[in-house]
Amino acid sequence: MSTIASSPRSKPAAKKKIEWVPIVLITIAIGFLALVIYIPAINVFYQAFKKGIGPFLANLRQPNFITAVRLTIALAVISVPLNTIFGLCAAWALARKQFRGRTLLLSVIDLPFAISPVVAGLMLVLLYGRNGWFGSALEAADIKIIFAFPGMVLATMFVSLPFVAREVIPVLEEIGPEQEEAANTLGASSWQTFWRVTLPSIRWGLLYGLILTNARAMGEFGAVSVVSGNLAGKTQSLPLFVEEEYKQYATESAYSAAVLLALLAVVTLVVKEIMQRKTRVQDEQE
Repeated sequence: MSTIASSPRSKPAAKKKIEWVPIVLITIAIGFLALVIYIPAINVFYQAFKKGIGPFLANLRQPNFITAVRLTIALAVISVPLNTIFGLCAAWALARKQFRGRTLLLSVIDLPFAISPVVAGLMLVLLYGRNGWFGSALEAADIKIIFAFPGMVLATMFVSLPFVAREVIPVLEEIGPEQEEAANTLGASSWQTFWRVTLPSIRWGLLYGLILTNARAMGEFGAVSVVSGNLAGKTQSLPLFVEEEYKQYATESAYSAAVLLALLAVVTLVVKEIMQRKTRVQDEQE
């Protein structure tokens, strides 16, 4: 009888303990994000603007800084479209076809996730460097890959390779081939089927893959640092510029460049949101 009588009293206590669980978990999550993201980001902006807007703008007018920005944008402009085309082709082949080597192709696409960017840069040096596999042929043709812009493009494309394919493959598998087959049955060509059926169905996955690819292309450090030589004003991207300026004790310049990288990321997110809203409006009109 004592056991039966005590059980109702234990329920409120147990309920109170359970109510503390989400509070503790939320506190841990917010504290972790504050330590890893919020506080470092706030510190970067504080260090960049602590002496005012004038010194910040002066740092942005440095010739080496301007060259680094142009080089970073050029890397993204080249690597993102090429990786998008490859990602779409690979995703469609992997989602719609069964062929020998399919598992191998999936593993190759995931290779940049498994390999350190520094190792990826070293691989490119061993292939295209002066003493690499193709080094003598490239030198004979007077083509410079390593410690030049082409090598930086190859490194950027390698590290940002998987994102489009990995975001589009699950979407294609989820929607299935039925709509595409119906369009082909009604006489649509392959291009018409892709533009009017496949692409609208995968647009969200494709958009997210583009954003991730662009972010990785602009922010890559390890692989690019190995193949570029980090020559100021020549082969120095914006992340390399931040690292070099900080090593040279030009901390204000380094923080100013870091702020620009952060703002580029924000612009990317804003563009994503604008495109999503426009797509929603078009869907509602249709």
